Amino acid sequence: MSATKSAAQSTAPATPAPATTTPAPTTDTAPQHLTPRLKLTLAVLLVAQFMLAVDFSILNVALPAIGDGLGFSLANLQWIATAFALSAAGFTLFFGRIGDLVGRKRIFIGSLALLGLSSLVGGLAGSPEVLLVARVAQGLATAAATPAGLSLLTTSFAEGPLRQKALGINGALMSAGFTTGAILGGVLTDLLSWRWAFFINVPVALAVVLIAPTVIKESRPATRPGLDLPGALTVTLGLLGLVYGLTQAGEYGWTHPRALVGLGAGVVFLAAFFLVERKVAEPLVPLRTLGRRTVAWGNVLGLLAFVTETSLVYLLTLYLQKTLGFSPLAAGISFGVLGIGTVVGGLAAPRVIARTSTLTALVAGGVVQTVFTAALLFLGTTTEASLALLLPATFFGGIGNMLVIVGFMVTATSGLPDAEQGLATGLASMSQQVGITMGTPVMSAVVTASTAGAATASAIHHGVTVAIAVNAALVLLGVVLAALFLRGRPESQ
Repeated sequence: MSATKSAAQSTAPATPAPATTTPAPTTDTAPQHLTPRLKLTLAVLLVAQFMLAVDFSILNVALPAIGDGLGFSLANLQWIATAFALSAAGFTLFFGRIGDLVGRKRIFIGSLALLGLSSLVGGLAGSPEVLLVARVAQGLATAAATPAGLSLLTTSFAEGPLRQKALGINGALMSAGFTTGAILGGVLTDLLSWRWAFFINVPVALAVVLIAPTVIKESRPATRPGLDLPGALTVTLGLLGLVYGLTQAGEYGWTHPRALVGLGAGVVFLAAFFLVERKVAEPLVPLRTLGRRTVAWGNVLGLLAFVTETSLVYLLTLYLQKTLGFSPLAAGISFGVLGIGTVVGGLAAPRVIARTSTLTALVAGGVVQTVFTAALLFLGTTTEASLALLLPATFFGGIGNMLVIVGFMVTATSGLPDAEQGLATGLASMSQQVGITMGTPVMSAVVTASTAGAATASAIHHGVTVAIAVNAALVLLGVVLAALFLRGRPESQ
């Protein structure tokens, strides 16, 4: 039996958890079905998480139109995505811990309000500078809202079938949100204007901000510990350096000075962070928590899951447009089948976990994703034959990937007291966002190295094929790691 399933079945940690104003229900007292209030709570949280996922990808198709409309140079156009990625990934862990200290509900509502306001500013922007400020604010709002929303989700539902179901639906909608964002961005840009890729967030954020206070209960420690400022500073600078280096590597290559300086600085600051956490009295990330098998390896698997699936979308977009000659909108619509697969996988994952184990979901999902990713190695240069392979492969690959993602979320957040759920979901959100950021530069570098600078359709097809092989190998690595390190008896709490 997997460690995560065993941990989920324990009724309480061996050491007392700090008292909370709204403790998570125990397995003895928690409702065993979704009550009307829980359904409304779940709906509000899921709408917010779906919107955040859409926001990650909605501007990708619109970037050229934004550049033309506001006068971005070609070299500076990547900063529209980079400014968001830096703040979203760099501050996730920090804001996840802040939510533990000041209240997750407060952070969640405040960050959604900031997202709505920054989206309005971005839609009205008349200069590159204003747009970039709006993108940074959107990234900060995402960094705060994602772990806060996941914390509220895990503390609203006790460990077991209800939480697994909630995380499954959340994972399905989150992954579907990435696909929806790509399609929606193309539709809005073609039919209306790129500005509507920003404006669409405003009414959704406003609705959540108005409804959430009456539906969601607050959750925070009764005794507020001190904030580990040195730890917060070093981990934030480390993540900023890492994400900056990755984005620059994707743009200019892994040997470019910007990429090397960013990655080097990230490693130095993250090493300093671990040294700080070993000595500080009230660490931002207690090493005992980070050293838990389920937390550590769960997040490694989550990182690999997001690296592989999001970068596969990039590779197939490149293939569809550069090899088969699809338009950006047609390429985006082609991923609708992948979106359906992720929804199916997200709904199936809780049932798989309940009937077998979390480890089974991780391994089985990884095997399915590996097989159907490897099947894409046989993509050719003719449209009909290629789509006949690509569509079913992405559908079933999406199912497998979602089994892994839900398994990762359950693994990384199970067996921890309510007071540490913000930390656990902050780590999980960080793995998610760094994985999303890391995947494209890594695969882009593989394609570039494989094409030797050539931009012909056949060269790009070869580069994409090599990168797909690397992608499948990374998924298989996740399967091996899960089988090796998440087996056996649960850790002591």
